[in-house]
Amino acid sequence: MNVLMISPGFPVEMPYFTRALARVGAKVIGLGDQPQAGLPAEAREALSAYIQVRSFMDEDGILRDVAEAARHTRIDRVECLWEPFMVLAARIREMLGVPGMTVAQTIPFRDKEIMKQVLDKAGIRTPRHASATTANAVREAAERIGYPLVVKPIDGAGSADTYRVDSAEDLERVLPALRGVPEVSVEEFVEGEDFTFETLTVNGQIQFYSIAFYRPRALIQKSNEWISPQSVVVRQVDQPDLESGRVMGHQVIEALDFETGYTHMEWYRTASGEAVFGEIGARPPGARIVDLINHANDIDTYTGWAELVCHGKFTQKVERKYNCAYIFKRAHGAGRISRVEGLGPLVQEFGQHVVALELLPIGTPRRNWQQTLVGDGVIIARHHDLDTLLYIADRFATDLQIYAE
Repeated sequence: MNVLMISPGFPVEMPYFTRALARVGAKVIGLGDQPQAGLPAEAREALSAYIQVRSFMDEDGILRDVAEAARHTRIDRVECLWEPFMVLAARIREMLGVPGMTVAQTIPFRDKEIMKQVLDKAGIRTPRHASATTANAVREAAERIGYPLVVKPIDGAGSADTYRVDSAEDLERVLPALRGVPEVSVEEFVEGEDFTFETLTVNGQIQFYSIAFYRPRALIQKSNEWISPQSVVVRQVDQPDLESGRVMGHQVIEALDFETGYTHMEWYRTASGEAVFGEIGARPPGARIVDLINHANDIDTYTGWAELVCHGKFTQKVERKYNCAYIFKRAHGAGRISRVEGLGPLVQEFGQHVVALELLPIGTPRRNWQQTLVGDGVIIARHHDLDTLLYIADRFATDLQIYAE
């Protein structure tokens, strides 16, 4: 099978998905806007061919380049796991007549307003919502929906350009920051806990799923520099207090007519236990959650995804041995990383439960915490007992400190 992989080297998870395609027997044709020599080794070494395009903004040119390549090499599948180019991938599929999501199937995963309209019709609980393309339209939607609310890009991913708004005065402070966003979603702010629901699905049938939660809520992580953001994949996905989210996750996959691949859904659990839909992407989660899923279950969902795409099956044995958490660290100060404090005692006490420890080296420029969740270091820990894992995560959050100057 010949698979066209769009953007095989970026974001950071993509090289591992690209390598997985080759490992399950596919001949991988990469398509990107950088020289092949500049790709990460995992992606570069997995490719049997490469199409370098001038710009991802030139969709017509890309279609011509792919059509020309297809005259010489048969393309059986077209895959893209990076949100901005999923509609492009669907257009290429339609042009070549190969299986996979069409443009019509893809758009509800990209446009948050259409997404929620589809789910509303299916009877799935979504926040009250509206879309807006002007500042006045945002104001009008806010008055209809009521405060507090959330304003975010209609086709965004994660929490980029996402704002909680508590009043009309607060909205006026936020609107200037959204001038570069052509269309936004204005929706009810749901009081509750932030959860996710990930799936590996074949022909609309979920083969594996995972549930995670954020500590603290994503918007709080985004708004407070001092916080060490955490995400936790839970071992006991069948516990009763997660049932509403599990049920919703299956309903969303069916309502949106998702076929084959990886999905990442976000949902909220209110104090009453109600599940409220957040959003969903026809892609894997970012920010290392794929690694959490793999460590929690002792599986490889990079390869699992590739199996779905190439062979229409998921063969890995899932044991759900652990809860697994990452803790992202943000340095104090500005400039370059100058020192790390507290690491030795933590490793001595909890090292057997740490599966990844990656801190920026001394002398490395500190990252902009407002532009990346990953920050200046990551610790991944796991434990079969959830309370024990949360204690370990909190100790790394409080006792490990990174400084820049």
